[in-house]
Amino acid sequence: MVVDMPSRRTVLAGGLAGGAAALLPASPSTAATYTPPAVRTRIDLNASWRFLRADASGAQAVSFDDSSWTAVTVPHTWNAADGQDGGNNYYRGPGWYRRHYAVPAAYAGRRMWLQFAGVNTTADVYVNGTLLGQHKGGYARIRFDATAALKPGQDNVIAVRVTNAADAGVPPLSADYTFFGGIYRNVSLQVTDPLCVRMLDNAGPGLFVRTTALSAASATVEVKSSGWNNGTTTRAVSVRAVVTDAAGNIVADATTAPQNVAAAAGFTTTQTITIANPHRWQGKADPYLYNANIEIRDGSTVTDAVTERFGLRTVTIDPVNGLFLNGVHVPLHGVNRHQDRLGRGWAINDPEHTTDFDLMDEMGVNALRTAHYQQDQKVYNLADERGYLVWAEIPLVNSVTNSAAFTANAQQQLRELIRQNYNHPSIVVWGIGNEQAADDSTTNNLLASLASLVSTEDPDRLSTYAHNGAITSGLVNHAKAAGYNRYSGWYSGASADFGPWADNLHAAQPTRLIAISEYGAGASVNQHQENPPKPVPDSDFHPEEYQALLHESHWAQIAARPYLWGTFVWNMFDFAADARSEGDTYGRNDKGLVTYDRATRKDAFYWYKANWTTTPFVYIASRRWASRTTAATTIKVYATADSVTLTLNGASLGTKTSSNHIYTWPATLRSGANTVTASGTRDGVAYTDTVTWTLA
Repeated sequence: MVVDMPSRRTVLAGGLAGGAAALLPASPSTAATYTPPAVRTRIDLNASWRFLRADASGAQAVSFDDSSWTAVTVPHTWNAADGQDGGNNYYRGPGWYRRHYAVPAAYAGRRMWLQFAGVNTTADVYVNGTLLGQHKGGYARIRFDATAALKPGQDNVIAVRVTNAADAGVPPLSADYTFFGGIYRNVSLQVTDPLCVRMLDNAGPGLFVRTTALSAASATVEVKSSGWNNGTTTRAVSVRAVVTDAAGNIVADATTAPQNVAAAAGFTTTQTITIANPHRWQGKADPYLYNANIEIRDGSTVTDAVTERFGLRTVTIDPVNGLFLNGVHVPLHGVNRHQDRLGRGWAINDPEHTTDFDLMDEMGVNALRTAHYQQDQKVYNLADERGYLVWAEIPLVNSVTNSAAFTANAQQQLRELIRQNYNHPSIVVWGIGNEQAADDSTTNNLLASLASLVSTEDPDRLSTYAHNGAITSGLVNHAKAAGYNRYSGWYSGASADFGPWADNLHAAQPTRLIAISEYGAGASVNQHQENPPKPVPDSDFHPEEYQALLHESHWAQIAARPYLWGTFVWNMFDFAADARSEGDTYGRNDKGLVTYDRATRKDAFYWYKANWTTTPFVYIASRRWASRTTAATTIKVYATADSVTLTLNGASLGTKTSSNHIYTWPATLRSGANTVTASGTRDGVAYTDTVTWTLA
């Protein structure tokens, strides 16, 4: 079976049917640049909050005295310390946030939308004592119409009750990571004209771009916009759509005929454009992005304008030969990523996301699984810009509740994930769950409904599921593509078992689209052993060398099996799991290739860098094992060099070549300090790495 995904599509709920217009490509002789009109206002509300980590009766009231509360700035979490220190005893309960905001008098008559980029888990949002609404689910953007509650020209009080307490109606019920509570992403006020794009459609952008045909000669693209008249009178509405290239040059430009839209009514407009000689989004090789711009107009007045980036690409997954991007086979060098940081939990900003991508770029990553939840928009923006292929998923982890509320919330979180992220060309699959514990009717019915929802919301992308059970399990049969979490050599068996297991699955189910959604091993940069046996996973000893050996074995087996459409290391970075008590730090999952503080790249990082990049380098492994007690050792080097020469205390141990980026020399250390130097050449240029080890 070959599954083709010619880009993106969505189904917009509600509203009145709108007009449609065909847009022709701009003539080169008349091409012009375009700048969207600045008709919206965005106010940053991250500062000047006061916080209480407890419940407080009446805290939504304007007159409530919060003077004794702690002053904080969001992003903020109340679990920055106790959520990563082990013991599985971090605070899970309610907290309150309050701040004052003086709304400018000029906003009278405008529409004001209070937006939260991420709140975990349940948020009750009040303005001046009025409940705007409640949102359950800790990862999606949420948005409320605050117009009636906010008072222009006066001081206003925004109060938010947040709880990360367990809720049987909200996934995830459990997971192997800390559920950091709080307003942990940005807060803003969006100010628009009453005639604007639809702001309350699952907090989506109101603009959706789908490529319906793509060839070297032309691309056909649907620009679908959903708007709403939030005013009290009928408006004569037209929609202008402008598509620009990466330089801002107009590719297509047309406007629909006016239509009358009554008050409190919506409209949906689909405009079809043709792009001649399209510049494709080709992943890391060429992550080219266009801009789709729409203007909502009342007569000649622009009342709202929205811009969404998009890329022109097709994705095909073949059960024998893997993934193809625009007809070009792309082996996925993938990792999983959690969003937390040491001492900060989930309360991070754009620079931290960028640093993570810088590290992934250095290692040669081209695919990312945002496990196990929707991540910040900055993550998907960076993936678009840097050419990553992304597996985005919802937090349906481990167990489910047999209830209508739980099913509805899982579907809500999936719908939010898709509608908020629909236009990102980097996203190629939607994940509907991870490692469900029970293969029963409740779980299967839920997964079936989620897979169906993906097909309805976005039939151009595939659903996928991360499975850790038997290959005969029904859990993996609902999504169109499959991922398997396999820890051969860590939780079970030996690392060498991985390849035969994969071959057995492929032989038994030759038409299944198979990925490896997780594989890996724990590693402490402070613990070392030469040629260590398999550690006990829940023990306190996770030598760094074992992780490197496991990844050496796994990557060799993966590279020989092109039917694996994607593979994703668990994990790119160490992360908080407060229930864990293992390795050198309790409360941490140490399977990352980089330490939790992003300060240290583990040995296995350089193994992948050697295999996934062409960057010239040499790297001496076990470098942090600086205090030795045994003289006889084998020195290992990872390198992308034509040859590598090793010297020990100034004496050459010889020059070697390698076909697999691994170079080894037997050596005998002397008492005291030992200087080890590896020197490699690449195209006539020398690269050197040096460490000092002391033999006691």
